[in-house]
Amino acid sequence: MVAGFDRYYQIARCLRDEDLRADRQYEFMQLDAEMSFVDQDDVLAVISEAVLAATEAVTGERPPPIERITWREAMERFGVDKPDLRFGLELVELTDVFGATEFKAFAGAAAIKAIRVPGAAGDYGRNQLDKLTDRAKSLGAKGLVWLKVTADATFDSPVAKFLSADETAAVIARVDAEAGDLVLVVADVWATTCEVLGQLRNDLGRPPVHEGPYAYVWVVDFPMFVGRDAEGRPKPGHHPFTRPHPDDQDRLATDPMSVRSQAYDLVLNGWELGSGSIRIHEPTLQREVFAALGISDDEAERKFGFFLNPFEFGAPPHGGFAFGLDRLVAILAGEENIREVIAFPKTQSGADPMTHSPRPVEPGQLDQLGIRLLPPGR
Repeated sequence: MVAGFDRYYQIARCLRDEDLRADRQYEFMQLDAEMSFVDQDDVLAVISEAVLAATEAVTGERPPPIERITWREAMERFGVDKPDLRFGLELVELTDVFGATEFKAFAGAAAIKAIRVPGAAGDYGRNQLDKLTDRAKSLGAKGLVWLKVTADATFDSPVAKFLSADETAAVIARVDAEAGDLVLVVADVWATTCEVLGQLRNDLGRPPVHEGPYAYVWVVDFPMFVGRDAEGRPKPGHHPFTRPHPDDQDRLATDPMSVRSQAYDLVLNGWELGSGSIRIHEPTLQREVFAALGISDDEAERKFGFFLNPFEFGAPPHGGFAFGLDRLVAILAGEENIREVIAFPKTQSGADPMTHSPRPVEPGQLDQLGIRLLPPGR
């Protein structure tokens, strides 16, 4: 874009250094599209048309326009940043309900949320409920409160005696519970509360990824920074060339953790198809972001001078998006694992059954490349 191209795309074979999952392989195919003189709405419109047209070409039916939600809303409602919109069990806010509670497990908790599992009270015995509690703890929660709704609008639960009549009535009303429902509650810091219930929501209700309908959703306004490093500096949530949200730029120096970014993800049935962002194109703003990350002007020049110097001559506003074609193809092909649509997929250990790689390299090959292997631990 800086060189003067107004549109650009590439289909690239990519490698990832991450553990394998149903939606991950060490190698994958990526479509990367970049464009100049665009804003976020322009990029989302182009990519939306591409995936909706692809879906229609495969299925014969065009999905509805793609919904757009913020990262904060995704976490509040679904507990994950790649929400599956095909089923309910959304998170419900209860923090205010227990603002003056005498129940010690809830008193003073930063966030209290719940999910309602309709008609499930009779399906979960103590053994299953203990497993749910263990699952919540394995995800980082201090515990899990379960409440079975009875016919007389009370709770059957070990903690029912600690809840006032007003709190019981408020919870039932807030989650819209009926007799026979199961209510699961987590009280913790906001992030843990959301993430634990988000995983439990998926565990309890999520259908196979390839089952219709095809529920696309854009997740926008991701945090610019995520936590701090050992020296107290903000850690980037994305690459450092991501543009801050225009409403938050004035807080880069004073309150960086509150700054949102112009980064966005496209999600389909709970799988992240890809990510993108609007890029920074002004040298002054880029230096402000580097400063927030603790990168001095000298360090920025040393590491990124080749990229930053052309900005001084006037770079166009630009942005783009890249998504994994294998994930989209797998879902549209009705597969639960992307290895089914990849030629020569790798096993869980990273081996290729076709070529039996990786294998030891002959010393002569290393000599040709000028490579010397050191003993383990060196």
